[in-house]
Amino acid sequence: MRRLRTTFAVSIAGLAAMLALTACQPVDVEPTGGAGPGTNQPTSGDAGQAARDLKDLKVSSGGTMAGYSRTKFHIWASQGGGCDTRDVVLKRDGKGVQATSECKITAGTWVSPYNGKSYTKPLDLDIDHLVPLGNAWISGAKDWTDDQRKAFANDLTRPQLIAVDLTDNRAKGDQDPSQWKPPSHDYWCSYAEDWITVKTYWKLTVTSAEKSALEDMLGTCA
Repeated sequence: MRRLRTTFAVSIAGLAAMLALTACQPVDVEPTGGAGPGTNQPTSGDAGQAARDLKDLKVSSGGTMAGYSRTKFHIWASQGGGCDTRDVVLKRDGKGVQATSECKITAGTWVSPYNGKSYTKPLDLDIDHLVPLGNAWISGAKDWTDDQRKAFANDLTRPQLIAVDLTDNRAKGDQDPSQWKPPSHDYWCSYAEDWITVKTYWKLTVTSAEKSALEDMLGTCA
């Protein structure tokens, strides 16, 4: 009986250690149904691939915002260990990040790629949806299921979520690259590559003006 109790205690201790190690690890949410990867899943950081993918994106005049609501995208999803998607992105994008036992971020250092400035207060940052929810809505997401929209809004695998200056993010709103570009010109190449990556993966459309702006931004790639 003593050996059985010892074995049980060791098992419980091992389980507790495993849970501690896995706390706050992101749980990737994959798309279902029609929205999802093509046969050649795109990757960011390759201007040539981005240019080829841009040519393949369907050009549309875009839909309307009728029926749109951010609540239909279910942000922010739980990622385990008390973390939600915002917490995970802040931890991923920052240095020296500190958090409570409930995984709420309290301190750290972040650099917003939109303007190149450094920040030490989490509340000075927004988690930007690179392709905004409103833009996704008018370029295809209106016809998705709730699960698809939730997966898109919490996508930690594609370059869709990024910690940025909250003022820049709110100035951007739901605008596409023909209407708004990051203040830092040095980031235009990456921004265009990532935008195309996300739209290609999720099979979203682009407008002619948006496509032209993306082509111009890819022209800044070294």
